[in-house]
Amino acid sequence: MVRPRPVRYERDGAAAIVTIDRPERRNAVDGDTAQGLYEALVRFEAEDDARAMVLTGAGEAAFCAGADLKAIQTLGPRLMAPEGPMGFTRLTPAKPTIAAICGYALAGGLELALWCDLRIATESAKLGFPERRWGVPLIDGGTQRLPRIVGLGRALDLILTGRILDAREAHAMGMLTEVVADGEHLRRAVELANNLARFPQATMLADRSAAIEGVGMDLAQGLALESEAGPDTYRDAVAGAERFAGGEGRGGAGAGA
Repeated sequence: MVRPRPVRYERDGAAAIVTIDRPERRNAVDGDTAQGLYEALVRFEAEDDARAMVLTGAGEAAFCAGADLKAIQTLGPRLMAPEGPMGFTRLTPAKPTIAAICGYALAGGLELALWCDLRIATESAKLGFPERRWGVPLIDGGTQRLPRIVGLGRALDLILTGRILDAREAHAMGMLTEVVADGEHLRRAVELANNLARFPQATMLADRSAAIEGVGMDLAQGLALESEAGPDTYRDAVAGAERFAGGEGRGGAGAGA
């Protein structure tokens, strides 16, 4: 009997939808799933017309419950992999990524969500690092990305205590971008991905890259990095200014995604 592939890759317009498809294990990641996630990212990066990636989990119970502790040995060979144990968590994609979260996003599953640029979650979602109780370390970027997103104090609260947040608290501290009604997470994430695809891509990607790379720099270094995009995006900026001068977008029309 052929085992179903643990990761699905689908397209909806300019959105690439990557689904962890192990609902019977709450979408926990074993070695095969990690490899599938990595291959999905490679495919997304290679498809020029895929402008944003949506990462989600199958079913309603969980986005991802972390590493599959019943198959932990399958992740052993990936511990020092340059792409990361959970598939791609030590890589930075060149295009926007969005997590569509329903149910539990725990341990390495939360680290996968934090890897994404934006996070859309349902009202009933639960997020946290409960592996604190079992002595399992955060090795998929959680110790680095969470402080950058919510600040060091809030991050240490979650890292040290392992407490689990509801969506309301996670949104209030800035971990979540949006909270939507149950069942609406994937629809909204795909909508957002396709809306991002409508913006002029060169300038959006340049600004995204400067924000991500500049966060670890001092202000002078960050400003120098930001300025490097000027010559490459000047033509797009002129074209956009001409559209605005012609009356497009007045009064904030079309702003947001």
